[in-house]
Amino acid sequence: MAAPPERTAANRRGGARRRARAAAVQALYQWHMTGQDAAEIERQFLADRLAGDTPAVDRRFFHDLLHGVVDTAEKLDRRVEPLLDRPVAQVDPVECAILRIGAFELVERSEIPTGVTINEAVELAKTFGGENGHRYVNGVLDRLAREVRTAARRPPSDRPSGST
Repeated sequence: MAAPPERTAANRRGGARRRARAAAVQALYQWHMTGQDAAEIERQFLADRLAGDTPAVDRRFFHDLLHGVVDTAEKLDRRVEPLLDRPVAQVDPVECAILRIGAFELVERSEIPTGVTINEAVELAKTFGGENGHRYVNGVLDRLAREVRTAARRPPSDRPSGST
C-alpha cells in the first residue's frame, strides 16, 4: 500500500533538504578555503553541481544556508567557540562548515526541530568529516541547542540579564 501523499511529499522535501545541506557543506568549504564570494559559489553550484539530472535539491534552502552562514559566520563562531576544545580556526574546515550550518539552523531557523538539525549535522559529518567528526559535531551542537533552544523557551523574566 502506498504512503499517504503528505508523507511522500514530506519525505521528498526531507531528501531535497538533506541534499541541500550536503551541497551547502561543500560550498561553505569552498568559501572557507578560497574566500570566494558566496554569490559566485552559488552560481557555480547551480550551474554545475546542482544542474541537470541530479536528484532534487531544495535550492531555496541551499541559498538560505549558504548566504545565512556566510553573513553570520562571525556571530556563529562566537556562539560555538566556547563549546569547542580549540579555537574555531583550528577546527577541520569540513567540520567547521557542518558546525556553522548546525549553529545557523539552531540560532536562526527555530522552525526546524532541534533533533532534525543535530541528526542532519551528524549524518553530514559521517559522510564528509573525519573518522570521529560526527561525535564532535554531535557534542558541540547538543550543548549549543541546550543553550539556544532552552533560552528561547524561557519567559523573558527568567532569562539571564543581557539575553534576548
